[in-house]
Order: sequence, then structure tokens, then C-alpha cells
Amino acid sequence: MVKALGLVVVAVVAGLVWWLVRHDSGETVAQPPAPEFQFTVTDGPVAATDCAANSYAQVRSWFGQHRCDGLSRALYTTTSGNAKALVSVVVVTLPTAEDARQLKKLVDTDGTGNVNDLVRDGTAKIPGAPKLADGDYQSRAEGTSLTIVLSAFFDGHTDAATLRRISQEALELAPGA
Repeated sequence: MVKALGLVVVAVVAGLVWWLVRHDSGETVAQPPAPEFQFTVTDGPVAATDCAANSYAQVRSWFGQHRCDGLSRALYTTTSGNAKALVSVVVVTLPTAEDARQLKKLVDTDGTGNVNDLVRDGTAKIPGAPKLADGDYQSRAEGTSLTIVLSAFFDGHTDAATLRRISQEALELAPGA
């Protein structure tokens, strides 16, 4: 009987050890949500180093006093149901993270200007293109980069909640995101 009980204990311990080896510590790592939208490059990316020449209003003045290491601008399209959206993704690279935060604060303030999207400055000729500044706006500063996203639906379609999700997901289109 003692031998049988000993064998049961050995079997339970061996099973427990096997289970511990096969399983992790129990911590679950949150997975990023699957993309909701598929983005197609429509124009760009267009690279530049003269950020002042590619911006307007107070943002242009800011660049007159702060160095910009580079600028990349691109346009994408995506759909939600039957609605088509145009999305501008701009990445500004600055010398310091503090510069990126300062510029973000400025462009996040209504009426201060922005970096020109490729439709606004006439680089991209897209028939029926919506005015992106009238759509959704999102920005994110990470390290020395500032990503600015503008999106709007074609044909006057409106759906603010969907447009916001499109813009938020488009932030991930920036290089290194």
C-alpha cells in the first residue's frame, strides 16, 4: 500500500512538473487588435528637408526657428462599407524629442496651421479629393518623430466615428510605428 501511494505521489509530482514546463508563468500578453482597414498608397511618399516650405501659418513660422531633419508625406485610400476615404500621413523628423512634443502641441491647436498634405499643395491630383483639413485629425509624437494624420471621406459621406478609427489606425502607417 505504501509503495502504491508512493507511485501515485511520484506520478502527481511528475505530472505537475510536466505541466509547469509546458505552460508559461500565467501572464498573458495583450495582442494588438487586428487591423480593421486596408490602406492602399495613392501618392508618395514624398520626402523633403525644407519643412517650412511645406507648411503654413504658425507651423511655418515655427519651422523658421526650429530645425527639421526631414519630412515624409504620403496619401492612402481605404474603404468602410461603400464609403471611400482619403488619408494623409505625414512624418516629421526633428532633432530632439522635445522638439517633436513642442510641434505636436502647436499642430494640435486649432487655427495654428499644419504641414501641407499632398492634395493641399497640389502635388497629388486626385479627382474629387476631399479637403482633408475638414475631416479627422490625429497626431502622435514618438521620440524625435511626429506623425500627423488627416482623413476625410469622398463624395460628402459622413461618419465621424469610422473616420476617427481610420485615422487612428493610419498612425501605424508611419515608418517605425
